Amino acid sequence: MTNADVVDLTGFRRALHRRPEVSGAERETAAAVVDFLAPTAPDLVLTGLGGHGVALVFDGVADGPTVMIRSELDALPIHELTGLDYQSETPGTAHLCGHDGHSAILAGVARVLARRRPARGRAVLLFQPAEEDGSGAAAVLADPAFAAIAPDYAFALHNLPGLPLGKVVLQPGPANCASRGMKIVLTGKTSHAAQPDAGISPALAVARLIPGLMALGPGGELSDDFRLVTVTHARMGEPAFGITPGEAQVWATLRTVRDDRMAALVAGAEALARAEGQGGLKVSISYHDIFAACTNDPGATALMAAALQAEGIAQIAGTMPLRASEDFGRFGAGAKAAMFYLGAGEASPALHNPDYDFPDALIPLGTRAFLRVIRDLLG
Repeated sequence: MTNADVVDLTGFRRALHRRPEVSGAERETAAAVVDFLAPTAPDLVLTGLGGHGVALVFDGVADGPTVMIRSELDALPIHELTGLDYQSETPGTAHLCGHDGHSAILAGVARVLARRRPARGRAVLLFQPAEEDGSGAAAVLADPAFAAIAPDYAFALHNLPGLPLGKVVLQPGPANCASRGMKIVLTGKTSHAAQPDAGISPALAVARLIPGLMALGPGGELSDDFRLVTVTHARMGEPAFGITPGEAQVWATLRTVRDDRMAALVAGAEALARAEGQGGLKVSISYHDIFAACTNDPGATALMAAALQAEGIAQIAGTMPLRASEDFGRFGAGAKAAMFYLGAGEASPALHNPDYDFPDALIPLGTRAFLRVIRDLLG
């Protein structure tokens, strides 16, 4: 990559930052990617993948494997407070996870591949929609168009505040926890507050459920048996003194390191919730933001580690897996997949914070790492 490329890619990243779109609504973001990368003349451009996903394909001359690099398109429903001159122009929505930076890195890979195609196989650059709510990877995989570009290898990165700038954490095995949002709705019957015996109140059920759910997932060491339940929201009745509540909701996020451990945690949480139906309450349960565990394949991890070493990008010891979830793990079901974490600086605001901003200095580093692993596999 040239200095001019870095300047262009930084400008592209900041343009995406100004016009963020939340999960499932990335129409303009996808169009901006296609327009910016049109001069790279990919051999194939797929749009509308799993919603607003975009894939660029660069073919080699000889037969070989398909190598996919993934970035994300979506932003978060959080109001930005950075005060930057390229701050979000959409109130209540902002790129506070760095997906704009990840997409700029992938755009850099496209620019260099356009100048020298792979010798064999093909490189697929996937700009994925709807990562933040866990629905995007599954939707891409379910899209019939994706079957034609299904990868043998898949790689991704995520920037990580708290790590030294430009340093990498990468290791085989669990990389991110599985998680899902559990929504419990308790429906009873309202009554006058002077006659609570005439109604069916969910108050005691809510009081039991909150500590009961939390006890199922106390957190602790990130071993295979790790379980964490976080109650994220609770609401009951109307804000009035004269009405006994007739409805309540409890929301909780369930996390495990392994997918197979999630089934047991779900069963325990459902048993707690359904037990509250014995007193006349109706109990309904639904699940949202479902993320599979993200697990790094040992072979793909070794290839990525070798690429980082060849590029002089230092790897350091770090805590893996992360408690946070990442839907890149779904691609590991059909490909040898690996994700690494690229330090955004020890003093950087945390991801999903209103004052976070992706460090532009990471754009050339991420681009070099991905280009190297592509060249190592495809020539």
